Amino acid sequence: MAFFSTRLGRIKLSPSTAATQKARELRQAGHDIIALTIGQPDFNTPDHVKQAVADALERNETKYPPVDGIAPLKEAVREKFKKENDLDYGLDQIMIGTGSKQIIFNAIMSTIDAGDEVIIPAPYWISYLDMVLVCEGVPKEVLCTEHSGFKLTAQQLEAAITDRTKWLLLNSPNNPTGAVYSREELRALADVLLRHPHVWVLTDDIYEHLRFDRLPFYTIAQVEPALYERTLTVNGVSKAYAMTGFRLGYAGGPMQLIRNIIKLQSQSTAGVSSISQWGAVAALRGPQDFIPQRAKAFEERRDRVLEWFQTIPGLQPNHPEGAFYLFVRCADLLGLKTKQGVVIDSEQAVVLHLMNHGVAVVNGAAYGMSPYFRMSIATELKNLEQACVRIRRAVMELTK
Repeated sequence: MAFFSTRLGRIKLSPSTAATQKARELRQAGHDIIALTIGQPDFNTPDHVKQAVADALERNETKYPPVDGIAPLKEAVREKFKKENDLDYGLDQIMIGTGSKQIIFNAIMSTIDAGDEVIIPAPYWISYLDMVLVCEGVPKEVLCTEHSGFKLTAQQLEAAITDRTKWLLLNSPNNPTGAVYSREELRALADVLLRHPHVWVLTDDIYEHLRFDRLPFYTIAQVEPALYERTLTVNGVSKAYAMTGFRLGYAGGPMQLIRNIIKLQSQSTAGVSSISQWGAVAALRGPQDFIPQRAKAFEERRDRVLEWFQTIPGLQPNHPEGAFYLFVRCADLLGLKTKQGVVIDSEQAVVLHLMNHGVAVVNGAAYGMSPYFRMSIATELKNLEQACVRIRRAVMELTK
């Protein structure tokens, strides 16, 4: 009898986590590596959030919190949804989780049985696929190419839905492409969903406030109120507020779904760290003016990196509309050789070649599309410039 469960054989260690750890190990061994692998803002947590954490400690807010979240935070989340997204949730329709990742996992775990299908537009965030697989569900990957802006079309959605479909999983702005769905694009998807009432929508809005070119943000239950009763709207404080280590996400959705997610959470992590929750209260209710400033900084980095890439032959980065990544097509490098005579026969070989030149990125296959790689721009411009210099050097060394 095998000791480890068969479900572990369905999933893998997160490739972005593995790439980040590899870069960390190389650095510790004395190698000069610029790691562009992790989805983490390089800005500091705001001072007023830090002060709120200190104040909570001073008040001894260190006991077990409610499983679904402390009341002040749920009220703050309710206010946020109403003010920014035109979504009116009761407190019994809101929950707090250990990061948006846990909420998404628990939602899938709470609803998916063996053989149930989840539509996942590709490119997608690494973890979506494995979350479905570990629950014995069937991920229905739908390839969304550059031609459609890496976004799911209504025709693709219609073709992907079957009697076994339970969820459509949407992520805007998208990781890894930065694609942002417009109101019209969401409207078209909503029209399809209205014809298939058995399909629910899980919308991951974690990059909501990191948008470029003055693009507005919409979430699908806002665009189509008739989908309100079958949409789980997920968000968190990690990206916009630079609070990744706080591990705090939140969601609003139908009461019965929220209750079942809370029930599952009660038997796993239980309530989220009380200190993190008080920090999140301060984040949501405190000053917000720094958020567009930081988004503008990411936009400026995007523009500079795209300029630098114009000098690098064989690599075609996309033009992200939000988040803080570039998704770079590397098809033109395949078949070339390194100075050592090694053939670049895959995107993984490209990633390894860049690593050998001091830049760590993540292969596109991890996000459901090849041949690409993802690079984070959530680091200082001087690091990004040096990374582009190294990437150009690595590419220019390749020969036919």
